[in-house]
Amino acid sequence: MSSPDAHAEVEVVVVVSHPAPIHLRRAAANARKWVVLAVCTIAFTVNFWAWALLAPLAPGIGQRLGLAPFTQSVLVALPVIIGSIGRIPVGSLTDRWGARSMFTALSLLTTIPVLLVGLFPDSLPVLLLGGVLLGLGGTTFAVGVPAVSGWFPSAQRGMALGVFGVGTGGTAIATFTTLPLASASGELAPFLVVAAALVVAAALSWALLRDPADRTPPSGSTSSRTVEALRLGVTWQLSVLYALTFGGFVAFSVYLPTYLKTSYDLTVEDASTRTAGFVVLAVIARPVGGWLCDRVHPTTVLGGLCSLAALLAALAAVEPPLVPVGTIAFLGLAAVLGAGSGAVFALVAELAPKDHVGAVTGLVGAAGGLGGFFPPLVMGAIYGTAGHYTWGFVLLALAALGCAALTLTVVRREAGT
Repeated sequence: MSSPDAHAEVEVVVVVSHPAPIHLRRAAANARKWVVLAVCTIAFTVNFWAWALLAPLAPGIGQRLGLAPFTQSVLVALPVIIGSIGRIPVGSLTDRWGARSMFTALSLLTTIPVLLVGLFPDSLPVLLLGGVLLGLGGTTFAVGVPAVSGWFPSAQRGMALGVFGVGTGGTAIATFTTLPLASASGELAPFLVVAAALVVAAALSWALLRDPADRTPPSGSTSSRTVEALRLGVTWQLSVLYALTFGGFVAFSVYLPTYLKTSYDLTVEDASTRTAGFVVLAVIARPVGGWLCDRVHPTTVLGGLCSLAALLAALAAVEPPLVPVGTIAFLGLAAVLGAGSGAVFALVAELAPKDHVGAVTGLVGAAGGLGGFFPPLVMGAIYGTAGHYTWGFVLLALAALGCAALTLTVVRREAGT
Protein backbone atom coordinates (compact mmCIF):
# COMPACT_ATOMS: atom_id res chain seq x y z
CA MET A 1 0.00 0.00 0.00
CA SER A 2 1.52 3.25 -1.06
CA SER A 3 1.67 6.29 1.15
CA PRO A 4 -0.48 9.33 0.33
CA ASP A 5 2.59 11.28 -0.56
CA ALA A 6 3.94 8.77 -3.01
CA HIS A 7 2.16 10.25 -6.01
CA ALA A 8 1.96 13.83 -4.80
CA GLU A 9 2.67 16.33 -7.48
CA VAL A 10 5.84 18.24 -6.99
CA GLU A 11 5.61 21.87 -7.93
CA VAL A 12 8.85 23.21 -9.28
CA VAL A 13 9.25 26.93 -9.11
CA VAL A 14 11.83 28.33 -11.48
CA VAL A 15 13.06 31.76 -10.55
CA VAL A 16 14.37 33.61 -13.53
CA SER A 17 16.61 36.47 -12.57
CA HIS A 18 16.31 39.39 -14.89
CA PRO A 19 19.18 41.83 -15.19
CA ALA A 20 18.66 45.09 -13.44
CA PRO A 21 17.15 47.81 -15.59
CA ILE A 22 19.72 49.66 -17.66
CA HIS A 23 19.24 52.93 -15.78
CA LEU A 24 20.06 51.18 -12.49
CA ARG A 25 23.17 49.59 -13.97
CA ARG A 26 24.30 52.97 -15.25
CA ALA A 27 23.69 54.55 -11.85
CA ALA A 28 25.73 51.80 -10.16
CA ALA A 29 28.59 52.22 -12.64
CA ASN A 30 28.51 55.99 -12.17
CA ALA A 31 28.71 55.61 -8.39
CA ARG A 32 31.49 53.03 -8.68
CA LYS A 33 33.74 55.27 -10.80
CA TRP A 34 33.69 57.99 -8.12
CA VAL A 35 34.50 55.41 -5.44
CA VAL A 36 37.43 54.21 -7.56
CA LEU A 37 38.66 57.79 -8.03
CA ALA A 38 38.41 58.55 -4.30
CA VAL A 39 40.18 55.36 -3.19
CA CYS A 40 42.92 55.67 -5.82
CA THR A 41 43.56 59.28 -4.79
CA ILE A 42 43.70 58.40 -1.09
CA ALA A 43 46.04 55.45 -1.66
CA PHE A 44 48.28 57.50 -3.95
CA THR A 45 48.44 60.38 -1.45
CA VAL A 46 49.39 58.09 1.44
CA ASN A 47 52.04 56.29 -0.60
CA PHE A 48 53.54 59.60 -1.73
CA TRP A 49 53.54 60.73 1.90
CA ALA A 50 55.63 57.67 2.75
CA TRP A 51 57.81 58.22 -0.33
CA ALA A 52 58.81 61.70 0.89
CA LEU A 53 59.41 60.87 4.58
CA LEU A 54 63.20 61.04 4.46
CA ALA A 55 63.51 64.53 2.92
CA PRO A 56 62.43 66.59 5.98
CA LEU A 57 64.45 64.33 8.30
CA ALA A 58 67.65 64.35 6.22
CA PRO A 59 69.29 67.44 7.81
CA GLY A 60 68.80 66.01 11.31
CA ILE A 61 70.00 62.55 10.24
CA GLY A 62 73.03 64.09 8.56
CA GLN A 63 73.93 66.06 11.67
CA ARG A 64 73.33 63.14 14.04
CA LEU A 65 75.37 60.64 12.02
CA GLY A 66 77.98 63.12 10.80
CA LEU A 67 77.20 62.43 7.14
CA ALA A 68 79.00 64.18 4.33
CA PRO A 69 76.75 66.45 2.21
CA PHE A 70 76.97 64.02 -0.71
CA THR A 71 75.87 61.04 1.42
CA GLN A 72 72.97 63.08 2.79
CA SER A 73 71.96 63.98 -0.77
CA VAL A 74 72.09 60.33 -1.83
CA LEU A 75 69.85 59.40 1.09
CA VAL A 76 67.19 61.87 -0.09
CA ALA A 77 67.64 61.01 -3.78
CA LEU A 78 67.29 57.22 -3.45
CA PRO A 79 63.48 57.12 -3.04
CA VAL A 80 63.09 59.63 -5.91
CA ILE A 81 65.23 57.62 -8.32
CA ILE A 82 63.82 54.20 -7.40
CA GLY A 83 60.25 55.53 -7.32
CA SER A 84 60.67 57.05 -10.77
CA ILE A 85 62.32 54.09 -12.48
CA GLY A 86 60.09 51.61 -10.67
CA ARG A 87 57.02 53.08 -12.35
CA ILE A 88 58.06 51.37 -15.57
CA PRO A 89 57.54 47.74 -14.42
CA VAL A 90 54.69 48.73 -12.08
CA GLY A 91 52.74 50.31 -14.95
CA SER A 92 53.01 47.10 -17.00
CA LEU A 93 52.10 44.97 -13.99
CA THR A 94 49.01 47.12 -13.46
CA ASP A 95 47.90 46.40 -17.02
CA ARG A 96 48.07 42.71 -16.11
CA TRP A 97 46.85 42.53 -12.49
CA GLY A 98 44.70 45.65 -12.08
CA ALA A 99 44.71 48.45 -9.54
CA ARG A 100 43.09 46.50 -6.70
CA SER A 101 45.92 44.01 -6.38
CA MET A 102 48.70 46.50 -7.10
CA PHE A 103 47.58 49.26 -4.72
CA THR A 104 47.00 46.70 -1.96
CA ALA A 105 50.38 45.00 -2.42
CA LEU A 106 52.43 48.19 -2.80
CA SER A 107 50.78 49.90 0.18
CA LEU A 108 51.51 46.92 2.42
CA LEU A 109 55.06 46.50 1.13
CA THR A 110 55.81 50.20 1.70
CA THR A 111 55.06 49.77 5.42
CA ILE A 112 58.26 47.72 5.68
CA PRO A 113 60.75 50.52 4.87
CA VAL A 114 58.66 53.04 6.83
CA LEU A 115 59.01 50.94 9.99
CA LEU A 116 62.66 50.08 9.24
CA VAL A 117 63.63 53.75 9.01
CA GLY A 118 61.62 54.59 12.13
CA LEU A 119 63.00 51.75 14.25
CA PHE A 120 66.65 52.05 13.18
CA PRO A 121 67.25 55.80 12.67
CA ASP A 122 70.94 55.60 13.61
CA SER A 123 72.01 52.84 11.20
CA LEU A 124 73.20 54.22 7.88
CA PRO A 125 72.97 50.84 6.05
CA VAL A 126 69.34 50.43 7.21
CA LEU A 127 68.55 54.03 6.21
CA LEU A 128 70.01 53.47 2.75
CA LEU A 129 68.05 50.22 2.36
CA GLY A 130 64.96 52.02 3.62
CA GLY A 131 65.53 54.80 1.07
CA VAL A 132 65.61 52.25 -1.76
CA LEU A 133 62.46 50.47 -0.56
CA LEU A 134 60.58 53.73 0.07
CA GLY A 135 60.75 54.12 -3.69
CA LEU A 136 57.90 51.58 -3.81
CA GLY A 137 55.54 54.31 -2.64
CA GLY A 138 56.56 56.52 -5.53
CA THR A 139 55.67 53.86 -8.09
CA THR A 140 51.95 53.97 -7.24
CA PHE A 141 51.40 56.84 -9.67
CA ALA A 142 51.58 54.22 -12.44
CA VAL A 143 48.81 52.21 -10.73
CA GLY A 144 46.20 54.93 -10.41
CA VAL A 145 46.33 56.47 -13.89
CA PRO A 146 45.23 53.35 -15.83
CA ALA A 147 42.63 52.57 -13.14
CA VAL A 148 41.02 56.01 -13.32
CA SER A 149 41.32 56.15 -17.12
CA GLY A 150 39.46 52.88 -17.45
CA TRP A 151 36.47 54.02 -15.41
CA PHE A 152 35.88 57.52 -16.76
CA PRO A 153 34.57 58.45 -20.21
CA SER A 154 36.69 60.75 -22.35
CA ALA A 155 34.52 63.79 -21.52
CA GLN A 156 35.43 63.49 -17.82
CA ARG A 157 38.78 61.74 -17.97
CA GLY A 158 41.00 64.85 -17.85
CA MET A 159 39.27 66.16 -14.74
CA ALA A 160 39.38 62.75 -13.06
CA LEU A 161 43.09 62.26 -13.75
CA GLY A 162 43.75 65.78 -12.49
CA VAL A 163 41.93 65.00 -9.24
CA PHE A 164 43.94 61.80 -8.90
CA GLY A 165 47.11 63.82 -9.47
CA VAL A 166 46.33 65.86 -6.34
CA GLY A 167 47.84 62.85 -4.57
CA THR A 168 51.26 64.32 -5.34
CA GLY A 169 50.42 66.60 -2.41
CA GLY A 170 51.46 63.67 -0.22
CA THR A 171 54.95 65.13 -0.45
CA ALA A 172 53.65 68.37 1.06
CA ILE A 173 51.96 66.42 3.87
CA ALA A 174 55.33 64.84 4.65
CA THR A 175 56.99 68.26 4.70
CA PHE A 176 54.39 69.83 6.98
CA THR A 177 53.79 66.96 9.44
CA THR A 178 56.94 64.88 9.89
CA LEU A 179 58.96 67.18 12.13
CA PRO A 180 55.97 68.48 14.17
CA LEU A 181 54.83 64.89 14.83
CA ALA A 182 58.34 63.88 15.88
CA SER A 183 58.65 66.88 18.19
CA ALA A 184 55.23 66.39 19.78
CA SER A 185 55.07 62.61 20.15
CA GLY A 186 58.57 61.20 19.72
CA GLU A 187 60.81 60.35 16.78
CA LEU A 188 58.94 57.13 16.00
CA ALA A 189 55.53 58.82 15.81
CA PRO A 190 55.53 59.95 12.13
CA PHE A 191 56.55 56.48 11.00
CA LEU A 192 53.83 54.76 13.02
CA VAL A 193 51.23 57.20 11.69
CA VAL A 194 52.31 56.65 8.07
CA ALA A 195 52.49 52.87 8.51
CA ALA A 196 48.95 52.85 9.91
CA ALA A 197 47.75 55.06 7.03
CA LEU A 198 49.32 52.65 4.52
CA VAL A 199 47.51 49.69 6.08
CA VAL A 200 44.22 51.61 5.89
CA ALA A 201 44.94 52.49 2.23
CA ALA A 202 45.63 48.81 1.48
CA ALA A 203 42.38 47.76 3.16
CA LEU A 204 40.35 50.38 1.26
CA SER A 205 41.96 49.33 -2.02
CA TRP A 206 41.20 45.65 -1.52
CA ALA A 207 37.64 46.27 -0.31
CA LEU A 208 36.52 48.96 -2.77
CA LEU A 209 38.57 48.94 -5.97
CA ARG A 210 37.24 47.00 -8.93
CA ASP A 211 38.22 46.78 -12.58
CA PRO A 212 35.87 48.05 -15.29
CA ALA A 213 33.67 45.34 -16.79
CA ASP A 214 35.35 45.69 -20.19
CA ARG A 215 38.93 45.34 -18.91
CA THR A 216 40.78 42.36 -20.35
CA PRO A 217 44.30 41.56 -19.09
CA PRO A 218 46.75 41.94 -21.98
CA SER A 219 48.80 39.05 -23.27
CA GLY A 220 52.56 38.95 -23.18
CA SER A 221 55.11 39.45 -20.46
CA THR A 222 55.74 42.65 -18.54
CA SER A 223 59.03 43.20 -20.35
CA SER A 224 57.49 42.65 -23.80
CA ARG A 225 54.70 45.15 -23.11
CA THR A 226 57.25 47.69 -21.90
CA VAL A 227 59.23 47.22 -25.12
CA GLU A 228 56.01 47.65 -27.13
CA ALA A 229 55.25 50.87 -25.26
CA LEU A 230 58.77 52.13 -25.97
CA ARG A 231 58.13 51.62 -29.68
CA LEU A 232 55.21 54.04 -29.58
CA GLY A 233 56.15 57.53 -30.67
CA VAL A 234 53.61 59.00 -28.29
CA THR A 235 55.47 57.48 -25.32
CA TRP A 236 58.61 59.46 -26.10
CA GLN A 237 56.73 62.65 -26.92
CA LEU A 238 54.72 62.62 -23.71
CA SER A 239 57.81 61.68 -21.70
CA VAL A 240 59.52 64.87 -22.87
CA LEU A 241 56.45 66.94 -21.99
CA TYR A 242 56.08 65.39 -18.54
CA ALA A 243 59.79 65.82 -17.85
CA LEU A 244 59.23 69.56 -18.33
CA THR A 245 55.93 69.94 -16.46
CA PHE A 246 56.13 67.52 -13.55
CA GLY A 247 59.93 67.50 -13.58
CA GLY A 248 59.89 71.30 -13.37
CA PHE A 249 57.50 71.14 -10.42
CA VAL A 250 59.72 68.64 -8.59
CA ALA A 251 62.86 70.63 -9.33
CA PHE A 252 61.39 73.88 -8.03
CA SER A 253 60.00 72.21 -4.91
CA VAL A 254 63.50 70.90 -4.15
CA TYR A 255 65.69 73.84 -5.22
CA LEU A 256 63.52 76.93 -4.77
CA PRO A 257 64.46 77.41 -1.07
CA THR A 258 68.15 77.52 -2.03
CA TYR A 259 67.49 79.90 -4.92
CA LEU A 260 65.40 82.31 -2.84
CA LYS A 261 67.93 82.33 -0.02
CA THR A 262 70.85 82.92 -2.39
CA SER A 263 69.30 85.43 -4.81
CA TYR A 264 66.97 87.35 -2.47
CA ASP A 265 68.74 86.85 0.86
CA LEU A 266 65.64 85.36 2.53
CA THR A 267 65.82 83.44 5.77
CA VAL A 268 65.57 79.65 5.58
CA GLU A 269 62.12 79.79 7.19
CA ASP A 270 60.81 82.45 4.79
CA ALA A 271 62.18 80.62 1.75
CA SER A 272 60.62 77.33 2.91
CA THR A 273 57.23 78.99 3.50
CA ARG A 274 57.23 80.52 0.01
CA THR A 275 58.22 77.16 -1.48
CA ALA A 276 55.33 75.50 0.34
CA GLY A 277 53.00 78.02 -1.33
CA PHE A 278 54.51 77.09 -4.72
CA VAL A 279 53.89 73.38 -4.06
CA VAL A 280 50.31 73.85 -2.87
CA LEU A 281 49.39 76.02 -5.87
CA ALA A 282 50.90 73.51 -8.32
CA VAL A 283 48.97 70.65 -6.71
CA ILE A 284 45.70 72.61 -6.86
CA ALA A 285 46.33 73.56 -10.51
CA ARG A 286 46.72 69.96 -11.64
CA PRO A 287 43.00 69.09 -11.72
CA VAL A 288 42.35 72.48 -13.32
CA GLY A 289 44.58 71.44 -16.21
CA GLY A 290 42.69 68.18 -16.55
CA TRP A 291 39.34 69.98 -16.40
CA LEU A 292 40.41 72.36 -19.16
CA CYS A 293 41.35 69.39 -21.33
CA ASP A 294 37.78 68.08 -21.08
CA ARG A 295 36.58 71.33 -22.68
CA VAL A 296 39.41 72.32 -25.02
CA HIS A 297 41.61 69.84 -26.85
CA PRO A 298 44.55 68.79 -24.62
CA THR A 299 47.16 69.77 -27.22
CA THR A 300 45.81 73.33 -27.29
CA VAL A 301 45.80 73.52 -23.50
CA LEU A 302 49.28 72.05 -23.09
CA GLY A 303 50.78 74.11 -25.91
CA GLY A 304 49.44 77.28 -24.32
CA LEU A 305 50.69 76.30 -20.86
CA CYS A 306 54.19 75.53 -22.17
CA SER A 307 54.25 78.91 -23.93
CA LEU A 308 53.27 80.65 -20.68
CA ALA A 309 55.98 78.72 -18.84
CA ALA A 310 58.54 80.05 -21.33
CA LEU A 311 57.42 83.65 -20.75
CA LEU A 312 57.46 83.30 -16.97
CA ALA A 313 60.90 81.62 -16.99
CA ALA A 314 62.23 84.47 -19.13
CA LEU A 315 60.81 86.93 -16.59
CA ALA A 316 62.48 85.06 -13.72
CA ALA A 317 65.79 85.07 -15.62
CA VAL A 318 66.23 88.82 -15.11
CA GLU A 319 65.85 88.38 -11.32
CA PRO A 320 63.13 91.02 -10.86
CA PRO A 321 62.22 92.33 -7.40
CA LEU A 322 60.64 89.51 -5.43
CA VAL A 323 57.57 91.61 -4.55
CA PRO A 324 55.51 91.68 -6.65
CA VAL A 325 57.09 90.67 -9.97
CA GLY A 326 59.23 87.77 -8.79
CA THR A 327 56.37 86.33 -6.76
CA ILE A 328 54.06 86.57 -9.77
CA ALA A 329 56.65 84.79 -11.93
CA PHE A 330 57.16 81.88 -9.53
CA LEU A 331 53.52 81.42 -8.59
CA GLY A 332 52.67 81.63 -12.29
CA LEU A 333 55.19 78.88 -12.99
CA ALA A 334 53.63 76.79 -10.20
CA ALA A 335 50.20 77.15 -11.81
CA VAL A 336 51.25 76.38 -15.39
CA LEU A 337 53.54 73.48 -14.47
CA GLY A 338 50.86 71.95 -12.24
CA ALA A 339 48.14 72.38 -14.85
CA GLY A 340 50.51 71.12 -17.53
CA SER A 341 51.12 67.91 -15.57
CA GLY A 342 47.38 67.29 -15.58
CA ALA A 343 47.16 68.03 -19.30
CA VAL A 344 49.92 65.55 -20.16
CA PHE A 345 47.99 62.68 -18.61
CA ALA A 346 44.81 63.74 -20.32
CA LEU A 347 46.83 63.11 -23.49
CA VAL A 348 48.15 59.76 -22.19
CA ALA A 349 44.58 58.59 -21.67
CA GLU A 350 43.63 59.76 -25.17
CA LEU A 351 46.63 58.62 -27.21
CA ALA A 352 47.93 55.45 -25.52
CA PRO A 353 46.43 52.14 -26.69
CA LYS A 354 43.88 50.96 -24.14
CA ASP A 355 45.82 47.82 -23.18
CA HIS A 356 49.07 49.78 -22.82
CA VAL A 357 47.92 52.71 -20.68
CA GLY A 358 49.73 51.33 -17.62
CA ALA A 359 52.98 50.69 -19.49
CA VAL A 360 52.94 54.13 -21.13
CA THR A 361 52.04 55.73 -17.80
CA GLY A 362 54.99 54.03 -16.13
CA LEU A 363 57.45 55.26 -18.73
CA VAL A 364 56.06 58.80 -18.85
CA GLY A 365 55.89 58.94 -15.04
CA ALA A 366 59.50 57.80 -14.82
CA ALA A 367 60.52 60.59 -17.18
CA GLY A 368 58.73 63.13 -15.00
CA GLY A 369 60.41 61.94 -11.83
CA LEU A 370 63.86 61.87 -13.41
CA GLY A 371 63.14 65.23 -15.03
CA GLY A 372 63.07 66.74 -11.56
CA PHE A 373 66.38 65.20 -10.55
CA PHE A 374 68.77 66.97 -12.93
CA PRO A 375 67.72 70.67 -12.98
CA PRO A 376 68.89 71.37 -9.41
CA LEU A 377 72.31 69.98 -10.35
CA VAL A 378 72.37 72.18 -13.46
CA MET A 379 71.30 75.26 -11.48
CA GLY A 380 73.98 74.63 -8.89
CA ALA A 381 76.64 74.19 -11.55
CA ILE A 382 75.56 77.38 -13.35
CA TYR A 383 75.64 79.41 -10.15
CA GLY A 384 79.04 77.98 -9.25
CA THR A 385 80.41 79.02 -12.65
CA ALA A 386 78.62 82.28 -13.39
CA GLY A 387 77.69 83.52 -9.91
CA HIS A 388 74.01 83.91 -10.92
CA TYR A 389 71.09 81.78 -12.13
CA THR A 390 70.17 83.64 -15.31
CA TRP A 391 71.27 80.95 -17.74
CA GLY A 392 69.38 78.28 -15.80
CA PHE A 393 66.09 80.13 -16.36
CA VAL A 394 67.04 80.82 -19.98
CA LEU A 395 67.46 77.07 -20.49
CA LEU A 396 64.07 76.48 -18.87
CA ALA A 397 62.45 79.05 -21.18
CA LEU A 398 64.00 77.44 -24.26
CA ALA A 399 62.94 73.97 -23.13
CA ALA A 400 59.38 75.19 -22.56
CA LEU A 401 59.27 76.79 -26.03
CA GLY A 402 60.50 73.54 -27.54
CA CYS A 403 57.78 71.61 -25.69
CA ALA A 404 55.13 74.06 -26.90
CA ALA A 405 56.28 73.51 -30.50
CA LEU A 406 56.33 69.71 -30.01
CA THR A 407 52.79 69.75 -28.59
CA LEU A 408 51.28 71.97 -31.27
CA THR A 409 52.86 70.08 -34.18
CA VAL A 410 53.88 66.44 -33.68
CA VAL A 411 51.59 65.56 -30.76
CA ARG A 412 48.65 67.34 -32.38
CA ARG A 413 49.15 65.21 -35.50
CA GLU A 414 49.24 62.06 -33.34
CA ALA A 415 45.92 63.15 -31.83
CA GLY A 416 44.47 63.57 -35.31
CA THR A 417 43.52 67.25 -34.87
